[in-house]
Amino acid sequence: QIGNVYGYYMQNGERVPTPGRLVYRGINVEDLIRGFTSEGRFGYEETAFLLLMGHLPTREELNGFNQVLDEMRPLPPMFTEDQILRAPSSNLMNKLARSVLTLYSYDPDPETMTLENELRLAMSLIARTPMIVAHGYAAKRCYIDGGSLYLHRAQDGLSLAENFLYSVRKDNHFTDSEAKLLDLCLVLHAEHGGGNNSAFTCRVISSSHTDFYSAIS
Repeated sequence: QIGNVYGYYMQNGERVPTPGRLVYRGINVEDLIRGFTSEGRFGYEETAFLLLMGHLPTREELNGFNQVLDEMRPLPPMFTEDQILRAPSSNLMNKLARSVLTLYSYDPDPETMTLENELRLAMSLIARTPMIVAHGYAAKRCYIDGGSLYLHRAQDGLSLAENFLYSVRKDNHFTDSEAKLLDLCLVLHAEHGGGNNSAFTCRVISSSHTDFYSAIS
């Protein structure tokens, strides 16, 4: 119902391969991509809205969704200094997992399992994950690779893809083509259904009422 991959059809009890289709909430991802690329827009935010809410956003809904992501994007005060710079990692996935887990301690309500609170938590991680990765990479580059340390804050009004490139680049510079390519990659990897290992594992863990941050981590 949320995401599915179609790679075959059944004929006489046997699987017959067919050109693959990725479908989000009943919409072929190719149609979704054509919609926003034809207008020269970024598409990850409306894809995230579609997956979370079940329908494509109106322009007003998308603007409101983007505004909330802007408000949620900054990491908690001193989080980067205490949780990322003090414990740099050569493995950014490990750094991301540990940082997500630690966000539990900074959240005023990490345990309430209502739809509203789960959506708040999901949106906060959508907003903050790129910043965690950018700052984790900055720490690795400085303390493990021997480079210089530079940290950049997220900018309101930029897409998630633009903010990541702005934050990870020394001079904040990126091209529109780079940002649009990253945005497209994010759309294609946003959801692949409940059959892949990561989604399945998260669903199993959360079904035992494990808190949101632990399940995602």
